[in-house]
Amino acid sequence: MARRASVTKDTPRARGERLEARISADQKNLFLRAAELQGRTLTDFVIASVHEAAVRAIDEMQAIRLTEQESRAFAEAVLNPPEPSLRAQGAARRYIDALGR
Repeated sequence: MARRASVTKDTPRARGERLEARISADQKNLFLRAAELQGRTLTDFVIASVHEAAVRAIDEMQAIRLTEQESRAFAEAVLNPPEPSLRAQGAARRYIDALGR
């Protein structure tokens, strides 16, 4: 099967680091088959797959997920914020005084 000749931004050629993993023969055969079906080398397939999984994992952990009730409460607080407490008002006053305004 023909190998993909072009390089995508996800798999740059300038690689200075090495990553090693021990896998079973069945896993290697599976990865090789998938790589061949995509016209990639095994290395390119593994790097692209790991990159995609890493980006997805980071995105999922950085996203805030709210229930419907939490979402409504958040929207309500943004649209109709409560009056600041006396303590918050005092802190704001001290901050403004410290800035000399």
